[in-house]
Amino acid sequence: MKLLLVEDEIPLADALSEILKRNKYSVDAVYDGEDGLEYAKTGLYDCIVLDIMLPGGSGLSLLE
Repeated sequence: MKLLLVEDEIPLADALSEILKRNKYSVDAVYDGEDGLEYAKTGLYDCIVLDIMLPGGSGLSLLE
């Protein structure tokens, strides 16, 4: 399963990515709403783990 992780706190994003990868997920992590939107538009992801408060746009607006 391919996941997109959108989280602006880099240490948290790195820790979550590592845990998910250890559990056999393929993970791409980005750190702001603008990058998250661009990655999400590719349609390559089975699931998006999304923070709500992000620089470059809120997670809720990205979800819309």
